[in-house]
Amino acid sequence: MDRLPDILTKTPLFQGLAENDRSAIAQIAVTRTFRKGDRIFSEGDPGNGFYVVIAGQVKVFKVSADGKEQILHVFESGEPFGEVPVFIGTAFPAHAETIAPARLAFFPKTEFIGLIGRQPVVAMAMLGILSQRLRQFARQVESLSLKEVPGRLAAYLLFVARDQGKTDVISLPISKKHLANLLGTIPETLSRIFAKMSAEGLIRVEQRRISILDRQALEQVSAQGKV
Repeated sequence: MDRLPDILTKTPLFQGLAENDRSAIAQIAVTRTFRKGDRIFSEGDPGNGFYVVIAGQVKVFKVSADGKEQILHVFESGEPFGEVPVFIGTAFPAHAETIAPARLAFFPKTEFIGLIGRQPVVAMAMLGILSQRLRQFARQVESLSLKEVPGRLAAYLLFVARDQGKTDVISLPISKKHLANLLGTIPETLSRIFAKMSAEGLIRVEQRRISILDRQALEQVSAQGKV
């Protein structure tokens, strides 16, 4: 089982801190366990703290007026989420729910604000994470608004390949159902695009294992939006 101090060493928010500082941070954390499909918080709930994923996966999403869900991000081990209200004093701006059984570390707002008052370097690290998150959301909005679905899928596969070590054989970190939601489409459309990319020799699909066969062609689809 993953230990919280070990997770903190891998969390960008706390990297670079001395071991005793990470121990102090771990002291204020409350470990919580969730089943698959459990709601962690809802949009509009008081932003009374933030979370770091110890194990499992969490989706943060919005729901439109007609009930359509749009995933904003999927968080995995070592990643923080729900941290914006800690700084700006607002409610949670979206929903968070587990998509796999999860263990989370919850950092209460009051205790954490007191801690960063004593350790300003933690605040600087958190600002860096927030800036990175804003860039990710900007790219996602651009992709959803300007690219066709094949372009979104190609860009996502190339991103995962880079994230997993610039490999040509990747493992999808989320289910195809959640991937469709993340890309702003439906599972049936996503399946057709996977099939077309496979028929064109761009990729090979084996469940959640994807082999990139023609990286240059996939990059063209990412840029042009069409297979």
